[in-house]
Amino acid sequence: MRLIARRMSLIGLKARPNKMKITAAVVHQAYAPFTIETLDLSDPRQDELLVEVIATGMCQTDQHGRDGYFPTMPFPAVFGHEGAGIIRAVGSAVTRFKTGDHVLMCYPWCGECPNCRSQRQSYCLSVAELKMGGRRVDGSTTHSMRGSPVYSAFFQQSSFGTYTIANERFAVKLRNDAPLDVVCALACGGQTGAGAVLNVMQPKSGDGFAVFGAGAVGLCGMMAAKIAGCDPIIAIDIHEHRLALARELGATHTINHAGRDDVVAEIRKITSVGVRYSLETSAVPSVLREAIDCTMPAGTCILLGSARRGSETSIEMPFLQNGRTVRGVIQGDSIPQDFIPRLVDHMIAGRFAADRLITYYDLADINVAAADSASGKTIKPVLRMPH
Repeated sequence: MRLIARRMSLIGLKARPNKMKITAAVVHQAYAPFTIETLDLSDPRQDELLVEVIATGMCQTDQHGRDGYFPTMPFPAVFGHEGAGIIRAVGSAVTRFKTGDHVLMCYPWCGECPNCRSQRQSYCLSVAELKMGGRRVDGSTTHSMRGSPVYSAFFQQSSFGTYTIANERFAVKLRNDAPLDVVCALACGGQTGAGAVLNVMQPKSGDGFAVFGAGAVGLCGMMAAKIAGCDPIIAIDIHEHRLALARELGATHTINHAGRDDVVAEIRKITSVGVRYSLETSAVPSVLREAIDCTMPAGTCILLGSARRGSETSIEMPFLQNGRTVRGVIQGDSIPQDFIPRLVDHMIAGRFAADRLITYYDLADINVAAADSASGKTIKPVLRMPH
């Protein structure tokens, strides 16, 4: 980890000679808008893939990057971490992929720390540098403009562009009949929500389930709960159009949280004893407390919402002592090469309707997509690349 940190601190390194012109969305400073520009992209190294990006999801993490939440990510920068596309070239040491393969680019991990060695790579101890350091592990950059680095390698992909470089280790081969402009939504938010349910909760048929926040992550968790046979399935949100979609996708009950302080009482009225499992996606401390309080004895509450450092909530100790579990989950506790193909199979079979969450935007309209996502108008923005 110290070696990675040392390498990632080399922010003055020049980019390697670049071979290819691409179109990408660039952020020049914190809180600045995305601007569409022509950049140079380096050739893939021996363990890397050149990916033609067909589509990429946008989530809150990308907007946090734009707004300078991550002190390890320098500017100018290219974000995007839910890219799906077609491999156009492979490095000399690549063995799992070939040109023409359809691929989803997923989160990175070091492979060396105690968590990686124990197959818990979503909790990699070097994750901040790898996801949000703006460079490869050795400190080099993949993108540049007029000979100067443009910091990228966001989640080791930076998919807000027509082409990008990905490492073989973090890519997932897809079945060719899976639509790339839908599958991209699974790379982060999809596997985070669904994985929290199917990998961590592992509910049994008939277990009660509540999700706080019917956005992309929450609805993916809710659809996974339906696959598992949960009943009742309760969705809580402040947007009525999201609750309407939740009902169409499997919620047996919905609660509009706007202006209400009796949400826990309403859930207990539906279930009598509370739910076995609750999922919190809003990152609002008071809502997390509600998600905890609505669980039954020996129930579990999982936090997925991305909160700023210093955010806290209180828990009544005797309530927690009664067998309840509260924990956080990153990336759905998933091994993407195993879990993503399972989700794609559910999607193709009609059990996981990720397409119902998506609104499409051209790359040129990326700022509109970001605004629509922030306002709640759009559940899951997906950017289609110009080719």
